Amino acid sequence: MDSAAATDPDTDPGPGPGPGTGGILGTGTDPGADPGTDPGTGTEEQLEIRRTLRELLAKRAGPADVRAAVATPEGYDTGLWATLAGTLGLPGLALPAAYGGVGCGPAELALACEETGRVLAPTPLLATAVLAAPLVAALGTEAQRAALLPRIADGTLTCALALPGGSLPLALGLTGDNTGTPWAGGGRAGGIQAVPAPDGEGWTLYGEAGHVLDGHSAGLLLVAAHAGGFPRSRTLLFLVPEDADGLVRHREPTLDLTRSQATVQLRDVRAELLGEEPLDVPGALAAAGRGAAVMLAAEAVGAARGALDRTVEHAATREQFGRPIGSFQAVKHRLADLLVQIESARSLTRCAATDGDGVSAALALAQALDAQRAAAAETIQLHGGIGITWEHDAHLYFKRATADELLFGPAVRLRARAAERGGLFGATPGEVA
Repeated sequence: MDSAAATDPDTDPGPGPGPGTGGILGTGTDPGADPGTDPGTGTEEQLEIRRTLRELLAKRAGPADVRAAVATPEGYDTGLWATLAGTLGLPGLALPAAYGGVGCGPAELALACEETGRVLAPTPLLATAVLAAPLVAALGTEAQRAALLPRIADGTLTCALALPGGSLPLALGLTGDNTGTPWAGGGRAGGIQAVPAPDGEGWTLYGEAGHVLDGHSAGLLLVAAHAGGFPRSRTLLFLVPEDADGLVRHREPTLDLTRSQATVQLRDVRAELLGEEPLDVPGALAAAGRGAAVMLAAEAVGAARGALDRTVEHAATREQFGRPIGSFQAVKHRLADLLVQIESARSLTRCAATDGDGVSAALALAQALDAQRAAAAETIQLHGGIGITWEHDAHLYFKRATADELLFGPAVRLRARAAERGGLFGATPGEVA
């Protein structure tokens, strides 16, 4: 046979799409055959978490279930959340056993985020367990931790972190120094201002926060606000229950239907200070940001892999010119390149989950956002015309990728911040990675 003909993309069908043929088209979506999510890797506890979650979400978080969930007032399936929290204990995975948690570590919570991200399951896991719970654990008094963390762990209390000015990545120290910019208001008009209550009992908050994840349905809000004037200007965190007088919440129309956001207005709302002064709130937010970056990266990796799996399945069954489009070498190369990009992001995420370093966490999130965006774009491209229809799921992955970049990125700023913290551009005084 002519050697040129053997490698011509129009004459060489390459490995077929059937089972057992090897290559990405031979893996299908079977978790046992999937090199990126092989249940044969990890600790026994991690394998069980993955298997159990994969089976449950396959039954209760399919495409029709996700669309139905986002249409509910809460923006998620409360029955599924009760199972994930009450039966499987997802929000308590990384919480200490002393407060009703499971006592695992970031790696197990990241695994759970990856699996929920794979099917774009709308849940309060990110807002409650990833953003709010670490702040309560780090800053709260013993009485506050004892009252709140067990309810967070069993899923009966959902939380949301309300930050003024749409400043989530900056406040978490992901895209800049959260001590150098008055993102909470800075004593000027705008933001959220906190003043001691007239009767001396607690504080009063006034202001507005937008793009609050799950803010319209959370049972408890953690609100960042500016307090004091010069020279005691500082940022503090406050606890605001859902039924507080003067609290107004509106669910926002969002690009990503699977990630609910809200506008939160506080009109002289009475609030309880989280912890006891003096408090290092920026430091606690930065620490929570390092953990959040890992969980967001894991979620993005899961979404990217979910999009890739759907594209592989389509390429194996969609026929053109008398054979599956996945048998064409050009298509196989595009899918293989995506797999490499996704697995690289997964490796970085697993590394960041174990070493807890701010630089590796930011780099993992940047790589995962890039992989998610590439996978979503290729999903639409390789599905052809059906990929841009409302009825197909491809647009859900594309919107998740685009919204994540807007909410938590962009990737270029995450990398720039990681370079600063890693000392690539010289030491940053007073900062630690």
